[in-house]
Amino acid sequence: MTLYQPFLDFAIATLQEHLDLQPYPIPEGFESKSAITGKGKRETEVLTTSYGYQSPKLRQIRAAHVQGGGALQVLNFVIFPHLNYDLPFFGADLVTLPGGHLIALDMQPLFRDDSAYQEKYTQPVLPIFETYQTHLPWGGDFPEEAQPFFSPAFLWTRPQKDEVVETHVFSAFKDYLKAYLSFVDQAEAVTDPSSLQEIEQAQRRYLNYRAEKDPARGMFTRFYGPEWTEEYIHGFLFDLERKLEMQP
Repeated sequence: MTLYQPFLDFAIATLQEHLDLQPYPIPEGFESKSAITGKGKRETEVLTTSYGYQSPKLRQIRAAHVQGGGALQVLNFVIFPHLNYDLPFFGADLVTLPGGHLIALDMQPLFRDDSAYQEKYTQPVLPIFETYQTHLPWGGDFPEEAQPFFSPAFLWTRPQKDEVVETHVFSAFKDYLKAYLSFVDQAEAVTDPSSLQEIEQAQRRYLNYRAEKDPARGMFTRFYGPEWTEEYIHGFLFDLERKLEMQP
């Protein structure tokens, strides 16, 4: 059992319970990929496993789970709504490196500066965020260019101990995901053409930023090479542009 497997198991079970979940196609060659890293006693297998689902309101629910022994554990779990819903994105970046853990949890807003949008999707989450501040304090500086893509309920923390991840981080992950699913449950399709255009533009902005600045790019390139990495990022992790290009 790895550090983030329980997170992934909980997420999939909860989604199956609440949604009409269907498989989301994972391009060939990306379901699972392994590489050997290090030499001698430090030699380790790094395994990356991908998961993809979809539901009537959610275009893509996907996870990348990287298992590389005690020094490297990563779970990147993101939910992208269909373009006719104004739902935020659900994003969980859970990273364990030799120096400790990097944890980012959020419902990333389409329209951060829209007060009505914030009232609808951020205000209900703030009490959850505040509950965890004692055990999961702010993780410090964050790139300024990234700030427009995160909400005031952005949980960004750097715990040192596995135990904190297994208890407080796991609990926060559960609460954020449950809150997100309640938003999904209440969400109604948008029909106004100008609003639909704004939603598509906002989704494109976010996905293009994430694809360009993906912090895992260096790691994946080191393990699996640049060609596989770029195709994985653009063809699966952040595939909206590709999907829109394919539409008639």
